[in-house]
Amino acid sequence: MGSLERKSPPELEGLPLVKPQRNDGNTSPLEITPQSHYVGPRSEDFPSKCILSSIFHSIKIALFSNKLNLLIPCGPLAILVDKLTNHLGWVFFLSLLGIIPLAERLGWATEQLAFFTGPTVGGLLNATFGNATELIISMHALRSGMLRVVQQSLLGSILSNMLLVLGCALFGGGIAHFRREQVFNKPSAAMNSGLLLMAVMGLLFPAVLHVTRTELHFGKSELALSRFSSCVMLVAYGAYIFFQLTNQKILYSPINEESPTSEISDDEEAPEISKWESIVWLFILTSLISVLSEYLVNTIQGASVAMNIPVAFISVILLPIVGNAAEHAGAVMFAVKDKLDISLGVAIGSSTQIAMFVIPFTVVVGWIMGRPMDLNFQLFETATLIMTVLVVAFMLQEGTSNYFKGLMLLFCYLIVAASFFVHIDPESVQDNPDNHI
Repeated sequence: MGSLERKSPPELEGLPLVKPQRNDGNTSPLEITPQSHYVGPRSEDFPSKCILSSIFHSIKIALFSNKLNLLIPCGPLAILVDKLTNHLGWVFFLSLLGIIPLAERLGWATEQLAFFTGPTVGGLLNATFGNATELIISMHALRSGMLRVVQQSLLGSILSNMLLVLGCALFGGGIAHFRREQVFNKPSAAMNSGLLLMAVMGLLFPAVLHVTRTELHFGKSELALSRFSSCVMLVAYGAYIFFQLTNQKILYSPINEESPTSEISDDEEAPEISKWESIVWLFILTSLISVLSEYLVNTIQGASVAMNIPVAFISVILLPIVGNAAEHAGAVMFAVKDKLDISLGVAIGSSTQIAMFVIPFTVVVGWIMGRPMDLNFQLFETATLIMTVLVVAFMLQEGTSNYFKGLMLLFCYLIVAASFFVHIDPESVQDNPDNHI
């Protein structure tokens, strides 16, 4: 040991601090501890704990981070009530409440997945899953032969977005910013209004053709025109998506939005879950919505009789609540924060998507399934849609907003709701649902 002390530091650097050859019977803890800690926990225990913690973290964020998720137990309750009792009204009501949080979480999962894709793929994801709940309900009703429920529920989603959701957003933003008018992107709103007018054109001509009895081939021309118009509308919507993803950043610039605030808001946005977790949640939530939608559609007729409410009122007013509840809250929140462009994108953009994509898509799917789904929504419904689009277009033409404009849209929605409460379809167009589900 004394010889070691006399050596210079360069000579000491090559010597091992612990010599296992000289400690055969007396093993030092310095030799054992590093090997056991590296081989044991990191190779076996740590990965399993990491996977479990990520699963629990994902479930916590997806199911327990939103107060709206308190309604999730209504879904299993609806299935239980359907199996144990014959109260179709309660099954419909519980299914309606159970789908609301699932629809909101489906939109959340789509937004999470869009973080990991480029702007093009993210835009296509939002275009595909933005109104997935309405599309799933429509597919179940279409399979059941309830064509009027499909038509009226999709019409109701457009009316709800344009009058109720947009009205609440403009009213809430106007109250929060009482002393000044809010400003939004006028060209973008005008383009959406133009697409909605094109959709009105597609729905108007089959209805006029039916009412005036001027079909070239009675009973066939109306359906053929609807299918042709649907294909044209789908192509037009695809061109709109392409235009929006490629040119919108160049042509449209945010109004009254400073660069520092936009950078801060962009920095604050971050995904809450991973890409594969988003995909798994999309699959799970879509499956759950599909199951509850079947119970919802199957109980519409019974709920109408039990609650003494017309099927038209259920389809146009109550069913759209399912898909628009989350959008409603989001649009109002952004309007209060003076981000009116986002609110308009939620309300008007969703209406455009349903009118130009979901409705034509159901016509094409009905064509494939052998269902005579057409664009003749009947004269009463078509007139309601025309007036709604015109009222909203006039409200947005100036590019400014205040609480009174929102209040007028809400009053218009009350008139529409009262109209459908006293409206009943003629027997010639009423649904005769089959049970081939």
